[in-house]
Parts: sequence; C-alpha cells; structure tokens
Amino acid sequence: MMKVVQCWDDGVNNDVRLTELLRKYNAKATFNLNPGLMEQATKPVWIRPGDKGWSFHGFRCGKVARKDIAEIYDGFQLASHCWKHENAGTTPDSEWIQSALQARRFLEDIVQRECRGFAWPCGRWTEETVRLLRENGFAYGRTTENVDDVCCCREPMALPSNCHYQAGDFWERYERAKRNGNKVFYFWGHSYEMFDYEPLWQQLEDKIRFITEDPDTEWADVIDIVPLLGQKTGE
Repeated sequence: MMKVVQCWDDGVNNDVRLTELLRKYNAKATFNLNPGLMEQATKPVWIRPGDKGWSFHGFRCGKVARKDIAEIYDGFQLASHCWKHENAGTTPDSEWIQSALQARRFLEDIVQRECRGFAWPCGRWTEETVRLLRENGFAYGRTTENVDDVCCCREPMALPSNCHYQAGDFWERYERAKRNGNKVFYFWGHSYEMFDYEPLWQQLEDKIRFITEDPDTEWADVIDIVPLLGQKTGE
C-alpha cells in the first residue's frame, strides 16, 4: 500500500476552501505556516495596474488570521515555514533558526501538540541550517527538489518530494511510483496557485478524489513517512 502525502505552504486565504475540499474526501495534509505574516485576515484580490507588492500573476491571495488558525486547520498537521518566510542563507543563521522555532512554538501553543515538521521557504537551505534544524528537534525539512523515490532520501532535513501538484507529468509520476513499488508519493503546492478559477479547483478535486478511491494507496501525514526514509524500494 503506497502512502500518499501532501503539504501546502504559506497560510493563505484560499486554504479555507482547500481544507473544506480535503475534509470532503478525508484526505490528510500538512500546512506549512508563517504566523508572523498572519496577523489579520486579508481577502484575495486581483491587483490593478500600478499596484505594488507581491502577487502571483496579478492575484494577491490574502492571509488567514492567526486567531482563525485552530478553526481553519482543525484536523490537519501544522508545520513551521519560519515566522515571516525568512530564507536560509540570506538571513543570519542565528536569526533564521529563531524564526523557525518561533513559528513552531506558536503553532504548538495553538494545537497543543508537537509540530516538528518544517518546509524551507523558497526551497533554500544550507548545510549549517540543516544542522540547526536537526539539533533543535525538527523531524524533517521539505525542499522543492523532485525525485522518483522519496524514501531514498537519507537526510530528513533535506526532504524532497515527487512533484508539485500542478506538474504536467503528475499522473505519470504517480503511476510510476505505484508500478515501482514505492512506499511513498509526495506532492505539495500553494492554494493561491488556483486563484479563484474553477477549472483549477476542479482539477485538484479530481486528483484528491482519484487518490482517495485508489485501492492501492492510503493518505498519510508527512511526518508519518520519516521512519521510511533511507529505505530502498522493496525493503
């Protein structure tokens, strides 16, 4: 039985709809949050010409409010994505690890359980920040690297995935993982990448439904696969 795991980054407003969709199919997921950027709820908007600030192809996704984290993400795993999305290698290491820990402790206070997962902002990591994560009790750190067999990873603090959820070869990778007897299939993304565009939301729902109904797979949380890392297919 292949375990399928997924995670979603940044704590954006579209996660409200995403969590409802995942609950519909009893699909497990981990949400990687930046509590320092989630002071108040902000609504998604399409920007106008001349508007400044970050947007994704003109879509400003908005943020979930800190006070709503427990309700919106109820039943899902939470993980640190740094306090304000600080990047390893550009933020001084001492400040960077404090940011990673501040986010973790904040989330643990909310859900009253350990949140030992981590996702590297922008996928950036260094040997030193990998060491700092490990020494401070994190269970894994997800990168943006893609591999065919996640379990071949021997360094949980530099954990790859199989692909982004919108990868053009998503189903090819999924079927190849099953055919090869892989223990894990792992995908990730950002819910703002679907904007408020119904065909993209429908594509994701079709994926979630198919995986849920696939008799050869089962949903799992990212932290569940850590004991499987370093194992070759067939072991």
